[in-house]
Amino acid sequence: MTYNNESYFIGVDVGTGSARACVIDAAGEIRATHTHPISKWEPRPDYFNQSSTEIWDAVCLCVRTAIEEAAVDPTAVRGIGFDATCSLVVLDEETDEPISVGPDFTNSDQNIVLWMDHRAGEQTDAINASGANLLKYVGGGMSIEMEIPKAKWLKDNMPAELFARAKFYDLPDFLTHRATGSEARSFCSVVCKQGYVPVGVDGSKEGWSRKFLNTIGLGELAEDNFRKLGGVDGANGTFLSAGEPLGFLTQDAAEKMGLTTQVAVGSAVIDCYAGWIGTIAARPDSEAADNADASVVSHRLAAVAGTSTCHLVMSQEPVFVPGVWGPYRDVVFPGKWLAEGGQSCTGELLHHVLTTHPSYTEASKLALTAQISVFEWLNDHLEKMAAEQGAPSVAHLARHFFFYGDLHGNRSPIADPRMKGSVIGLDMNSGADDLAIKYYAAVEFIGLQTRHIIDSLNKAGHAVTQIYLSGGQCRNGLLTQTMATATGLPVVIPHYIDAAVVLGSAMMGARAASGGTLNLWEIMRSMTRPGTTIAPEPKTHATARLLNAKYTVFLDMAQKQQEYRALVDQVVEASN
Repeated sequence: MTYNNESYFIGVDVGTGSARACVIDAAGEIRATHTHPISKWEPRPDYFNQSSTEIWDAVCLCVRTAIEEAAVDPTAVRGIGFDATCSLVVLDEETDEPISVGPDFTNSDQNIVLWMDHRAGEQTDAINASGANLLKYVGGGMSIEMEIPKAKWLKDNMPAELFARAKFYDLPDFLTHRATGSEARSFCSVVCKQGYVPVGVDGSKEGWSRKFLNTIGLGELAEDNFRKLGGVDGANGTFLSAGEPLGFLTQDAAEKMGLTTQVAVGSAVIDCYAGWIGTIAARPDSEAADNADASVVSHRLAAVAGTSTCHLVMSQEPVFVPGVWGPYRDVVFPGKWLAEGGQSCTGELLHHVLTTHPSYTEASKLALTAQISVFEWLNDHLEKMAAEQGAPSVAHLARHFFFYGDLHGNRSPIADPRMKGSVIGLDMNSGADDLAIKYYAAVEFIGLQTRHIIDSLNKAGHAVTQIYLSGGQCRNGLLTQTMATATGLPVVIPHYIDAAVVLGSAMMGARAASGGTLNLWEIMRSMTRPGTTIAPEPKTHATARLLNAKYTVFLDMAQKQQEYRALVDQVVEASN
């Protein structure tokens, strides 16, 4: 099946702070995008809630507005795809209405436990202590950010009558549920975040594990063929890979979006996986056009950057990497495996380092006067500092400043939510120069930790040779060059820097519109433009040598933090 020039597709992306929709044509050209903010509540430290009602309203507004701004006839829209953060949505089984996720359970509108919520520490430890075999498919242990620990926290803290009425969705699957009324679930959501092992993998017969759920105290979720989690595939449930058609917009959804009920809806994915879809098929601008098949993606790491950064790499066969989530089968391409590493805070790390510094206000005012971003101002300031001091590079300015930036725990490859930040090299300075050095140190940390993740992937059997970066961080030339040089790998920047994720969702809409006759790789190849390549400095270059030395320090700081914590814990426990 091919699309004519009058065919359009919509992608919807729900991030941590906003919902967004884009309209693309059959060639993958973005005709319009629209973004609308969504709320995030923090009722207690490390507790983060959202509202599915507010999110759905924002989604519909974005789609409606994007269609209007694109001046596209709604009847020409053929398909829609969705992605969202991996956040736990709780609805009432009888009414489909929101159920409060606490901590006081009085506000039913706050019915989402956001991905970055860390309330379920004890539950995560208990789940990982079970020794369940399925844990090897999530890097050896579930993350505090996954859905089953969150569900267990709700079981342990929610009024029993509320928990008895609850059903659970990952946020991407909630969006397709609202769009179509379908209870179908995506392999991406259930495999990556809920402990689902696809049938046939390691003897799995139902996908879900009754033994596991009973062992960890969530036996209710196994009742009636796992009804509350979406059921059993082919029995009382349907599970699909990315973009596989699951139905059409309901009348209500179509009216709210300004579309028709002839719009096909594709199975959703978690947001970073949409970023993989929207970028990984781009050839670097240094390479000639080719007709490569999907096997080329095994050498390409997608780094989908925002508040946090996710690192995704596909393989033909399962590759187990300690501290890296997965391997996950079927979550994008049927039969193929994906591994997911990640950094818990990158964009948020840069924001925190800047906004907590006493000279941030001054720097912001100077950037505003110059009509540039504060990041551009800092990058320029660092270059001026290097010139004034006769330094061979910006990296040389911070040669004796060592910053370890896991301020929100470590997702990969240490996989320890208790990891914190640490600094060696503090002095009494607090001016703009000091702000610039600390900002650079955070940029350097992001690059060095990216190397740590890639080294772990390749040591285990992957063969990553290129990084495909997406998100606003692509605009930061200092960050992209530092990442390339720190890892020794080229960094490919997509044509649509800020819209790679929502573009990936629109591609899933295109797959749904084909009725599944086109595979997703064909669509990605035809709809993805070439990227721009940032080459690393040669290994003999002074900056490359300096970053290689600081990588040794980086690893040592991570190890020492764990050793210090263990030493103190041993003393404290002995005193109790």
